[in-house]
Amino acid sequence: MFDWLWNLLSYLGLYYKNAKILFLGLDNAGKTTLMHVLKDDRLAQHVPTQHATSEEVILGNVRFRAFDLGGHEVARQIWRNYYTNVDAIVYIVDANDRERFPESKAELDRLLADEQLSDVPFLILGNKIDIPYAASEEELRTALGLHHLTTGKAGAPRGMNARGAKDVRPLEIFMCSVVRRMGYAEGFRWLASYL
Repeated sequence: MFDWLWNLLSYLGLYYKNAKILFLGLDNAGKTTLMHVLKDDRLAQHVPTQHATSEEVILGNVRFRAFDLGGHEVARQIWRNYYTNVDAIVYIVDANDRERFPESKAELDRLLADEQLSDVPFLILGNKIDIPYAASEEELRTALGLHHLTTGKAGAPRGMNARGAKDVRPLEIFMCSVVRRMGYAEGFRWLASYL
């Protein structure tokens, strides 16, 4: 009924959805780089994240508070402290670091099994596809055990996957290169439809 007003307000920048999003993944996956590219379109070398940081980012009509919690082993122990009122998880995987796929899968499995996150949408970004011999989407999907968990890139009604199964959290994988600024925009558009 008020779609025209919603679209007009969004177009004019007068309306924003607000969200709290956690950027999670192992160290060196590209979380901090992605956050800075989204915030101020700036690429830079970053030291490993030692302490949780947060930034406000606006993408389309979604204004979100992004939390980069770090990915080294000690930092992963505090992730749980940030689950309260979280609207989405962006889980980033270094698609070129096959040796760490089992470790990344174990962390993702822990997140997906956590009751506090049972209804939270998950955007999984396979980063660094600009590096020769990085994993393909199919290889990463298999390594992370996601074949029967994803909801489809076109999106599906909340609570259903692409095959029509009910009571499934929105979850999808998108391949990207943060440094080449490709692939992640599609993922965030997908995610925004569930916020």
